[in-house]
Amino acid sequence: MLMNTHESRLAALRKELKARGLDGFVVPISDEHMSEYVGSYAQRLAWLTGFGGSAGTAVVLADEAAMFVDGRYTLQVRDQVDSAFYGYESVPQTSVAKWLGAHVGEGAKIGYDPWLHGKQWVAAVSKALAEKQAELVEVSGNPIDAVWEDRPAPSPAPALVHPDSFAGQSSAAKRDAIAAWLAENKCDAAVISALDSIAWLLNIRGADVDRTPVTLSFVLVHADGTADLFIAPEKVTPELREHLGNAIRIAPREAFLPALAALKDKVVVVDPERSVQAIFSALEAAGAEVAEHRDPCVLPKAIKNEAEQEGHRAAQARDGAAVARFLHWLSHEAPQGGVDEIAAQERLHQCRRDTGRLRDLSFDTISGAGPNGAVVHYRVSEETNRVLEPGSVYLVDSGGQYADGTTDITRTVWIGPGEAPAQIRDRFTRVLKGHIALARAAFPKGTLGSQLDPMARQALWQAGLDYAHGTGHGVGSFLSVHEGPHRIAKSTSANEQELLPGMIVSNEPGYYKAGEYGIRIENLVLVEPREIESAEGEFFGFETLTHVPIDRTLVERTLLAPDELAWWNAYHARVLEIIGPQLEGDALTWLVAQCAPL
Repeated sequence: MLMNTHESRLAALRKELKARGLDGFVVPISDEHMSEYVGSYAQRLAWLTGFGGSAGTAVVLADEAAMFVDGRYTLQVRDQVDSAFYGYESVPQTSVAKWLGAHVGEGAKIGYDPWLHGKQWVAAVSKALAEKQAELVEVSGNPIDAVWEDRPAPSPAPALVHPDSFAGQSSAAKRDAIAAWLAENKCDAAVISALDSIAWLLNIRGADVDRTPVTLSFVLVHADGTADLFIAPEKVTPELREHLGNAIRIAPREAFLPALAALKDKVVVVDPERSVQAIFSALEAAGAEVAEHRDPCVLPKAIKNEAEQEGHRAAQARDGAAVARFLHWLSHEAPQGGVDEIAAQERLHQCRRDTGRLRDLSFDTISGAGPNGAVVHYRVSEETNRVLEPGSVYLVDSGGQYADGTTDITRTVWIGPGEAPAQIRDRFTRVLKGHIALARAAFPKGTLGSQLDPMARQALWQAGLDYAHGTGHGVGSFLSVHEGPHRIAKSTSANEQELLPGMIVSNEPGYYKAGEYGIRIENLVLVEPREIESAEGEFFGFETLTHVPIDRTLVERTLLAPDELAWWNAYHARVLEIIGPQLEGDALTWLVAQCAPL
């Protein structure tokens, strides 16, 4: 029935494309803000194909279609998208541009929604199509919206004030800094379209996107420190007006395009990585001069101030105690064979709710038993739900949104009774060795995440193993759980961001044996100055923020060097120090045993 539904939707889209004179259409997971996670109104790819991941694209032609995903979703896409209607394509081994260049006929017209794609994507695809005398055509009105009869409306939730006590800096101070930057770069205004940048800049939050506390809006910041906020009127409360003050003019969201049209002869900053093609087109049509720069909110947002750092430590301690309570419960219940993936994730969610401070999860929990744990971004459903069987591996990756910080933690546990097989202990310990290597890293100013990434993989590489995802992503302050511009990964680029003090990044190496199990160990770490005796130059290291026991039963102790063993024991002593006072009774007894020296 499910596949019949998606087959009929694909047929309806093809009929609509034919009526518009289009030979194909590109369907990304995106919204008008280039968001990673999007509201239900923008879940066009999921509606069309059934794919539930957070990154992917479909291309629909008259007689064939393809799904494009990266290594995180290689298994998931095959479970959710019917191969009878879509071919599977792996990124970055191929791309939408390359595939279209090879599959379209001469003179074909391929449609795209300019509110869902960036300028660089449009240029790459246009170039590939031009080689076949084909054309990328900007559509007015998304054709999926025309056939999606019960499409949800955008969220009407009000925008919320984020107190300066949590933000650590007023919106006025942030706007003044950007105004100075604009003046220095001889620019008149900047378009801020990324939702987390808007939230950071104005010290506001919202509930328009699941798991990310942002509010749907656009902002124009001017060189005099004032700004225009374009937002649906129903989202504007008296508290918001008072918070924003007179320096921020409020207009309906529909007034954004006319405001761009009024910027004739102005020099306007637009971020090509975070702004859609429609914004560039509107400014060029208006006669404005577009200056391509990175969104000026991105770097200061990533460098957490003292208040944000302290908020993160408090949130991590609170969240760590919740996860520890869950792991204690799991250690008793799962070996009896009565816990499944859904029950486990619901229990973990309840442990977080019991803190009384949880605003939302920071992403959909990855609760993967046995082979489901090998699906990197697995999301359990009624159809895929598995029991955590005794004698198997369970992977749980989860996080919470709190007003003082955003958390993200992965733990892999052995569901007893009995000892895990030697191969699983070996793989787990190699992942652990990579985690420890990164946690203990010291590096000079100017170091890129890609330069640190091999440290986390070395023990796996020595055994001919690897994992197909990055090692670390930035994390926001009561904002996006995936936050740029920094990351730790294999890939490099000409504009890769160096790691700087105040940045928070995940440390999450892993290993996945398809069809059997997955292993990942994830903590969040804070880049901090590192004092090294006789150091020649400025050096940094990491402060570990996440404090939750790592499963000692999965460790192959003989693979750990003395300094790695010392790290393990020091880390767990710190876990006991931070989490112990928050637990009592059997849970505390369990924690003490888990934190005993290895």
